[in-house]
Amino acid sequence: MLGLMQHWPLLCHKIIDHAARQHGRREIVSRSVEGPIVRTTYGEARARALRVAQRLAADGYRRGDRIATLAWNTARHLETWYGIMGMGGVYHTLNPRLFPEQIAWIMNHAEDRCLFVDLTFLPIVEKIASSVPSLGRVIVLTDGAHLPATALANVVAYEDWLAGADGDFDWVSLDENEACGMCYTSGTTGDPKGVVYSHRSNVLHAMMAAQPDAMGVNSRDVILPVVPMFHANAWGLAQTAPLIGAKLVMPGGRMDGESIYELLDTEKVSFTAAVPTVWLMLLQHLEETGKKLPHLKRVVIGGSACPRAMTEKFEKNYGVEVVHAWGMTEMSPLGSLGSLKPEYAGLEGDARLDIKEKQGHPPFGVEMRITDDDGNELPWDGKTFGRLKVRGPAVASSYYGGAGADQFDADGWFDTGDVAHIDQNGYMQITDRAKDVIKSGGEWISSIELENLAIGHPDVAEAAVIGVAHPKWDERPLLIVVRKPGRTVTREALIDYMAGKCAKWWLPDDVAFVDEIPHTATGKIQKITLREQFKDYRLPTA
Repeated sequence: MLGLMQHWPLLCHKIIDHAARQHGRREIVSRSVEGPIVRTTYGEARARALRVAQRLAADGYRRGDRIATLAWNTARHLETWYGIMGMGGVYHTLNPRLFPEQIAWIMNHAEDRCLFVDLTFLPIVEKIASSVPSLGRVIVLTDGAHLPATALANVVAYEDWLAGADGDFDWVSLDENEACGMCYTSGTTGDPKGVVYSHRSNVLHAMMAAQPDAMGVNSRDVILPVVPMFHANAWGLAQTAPLIGAKLVMPGGRMDGESIYELLDTEKVSFTAAVPTVWLMLLQHLEETGKKLPHLKRVVIGGSACPRAMTEKFEKNYGVEVVHAWGMTEMSPLGSLGSLKPEYAGLEGDARLDIKEKQGHPPFGVEMRITDDDGNELPWDGKTFGRLKVRGPAVASSYYGGAGADQFDADGWFDTGDVAHIDQNGYMQITDRAKDVIKSGGEWISSIELENLAIGHPDVAEAAVIGVAHPKWDERPLLIVVRKPGRTVTREALIDYMAGKCAKWWLPDDVAFVDEIPHTATGKIQKITLREQFKDYRLPTA
């Protein structure tokens, strides 16, 4: 027997339709690439998205065509997403922090036919366009007055191009399982791999993210997605914010602490999200200037582990709730968030921070388990480490073109490549990437936990831990540290500071001080580069 409910496919254009109908005058504020602050509304964004769709269709682009974007978070970028999806195309976000050759490889793999690009990144396109044979039109997200001279063929200013459409267009009728977006992994272990989102998965993910124990946003919030749209859908906020009708503040290309503070303050932002490196810059700006955060209520921190000291500063010094999050491009990307269940809600001080340090619990729509190397499920006791595996309606079932098939099993579980434990209340804590865990004397040491301890020292700006070869123990931890400007913390002082905060045999065997720590294009510490840099390092205990 079937239910007698209407068939209402979950299509992404229904999100912007709802935003325009129910929250049409709600603002979208952008720091434009040209400089000024620009204000529009959801109603205007939908009207312009219809013109994008109409114009793409008139230019000959069809269902399933990959339309790339190389752009910052702005209202124009948002319009292109909904326009591309509404005409049946597939938006493909490109990460400008990759090398030009990597961007070209990704575009060729995806067979991108058209590109929307911000002025900032036009020089990148000029370098690679000739090596992407599928690429036709290049649309620069500006007006004719700001379009620079370029040798690129078939280039047009966005506003001039958009003027050729009046918006008299009907969204294309689609199956909810059709592709609507693509994003490639960072490729830290081989070539990047393409993740293909469906309309259904994006809509469900937006609804999952808005749950009270997930991001917990509503129409009264002012949301600043500092995390870029080219980082796994801006963690879903480009869909969640219009779905619930929140005011959106888009930061453009200025990610420094002062610029982010300006938007937080002037637009009265209540909710924001980004990786820890961004918040390090903001906290430094606040400490230097003595400024406060009177409007900000909640910040989601993910992308890499949130240092305990960062959570403590936000909550103790500024009264801002930190929600530690974890996810992956393959998960659209949210996997878990650290809101407090009743079992932990009454905790204070260090006990509360102990829970906040975990990556949190999965929202409805994400199933999670840990297994040993043979696939046997391990207990949720908060101590037993295992391979973290996930499945759900917004989790990839395979990569584009069939790459990485060994990460997906017959029961639909995706092996994340992370090592984690889960406690009895369902809170997951990443202890390492499988390739980064330090194996010492047959036991595992978490590099992430040691990094979080080290970053808590007041003289440490950034820290990384890698395993270095040891003749007796196989590997031992080496702590790599960037000191804060003007500070002179020593090896002995750091190890003394960490003593007693972890098992004695976990303590680093040595400390190396460096001017900077390398990062991937997504802001994560580049352990593979550090391991190469220190491959001949001799520990004093060796």
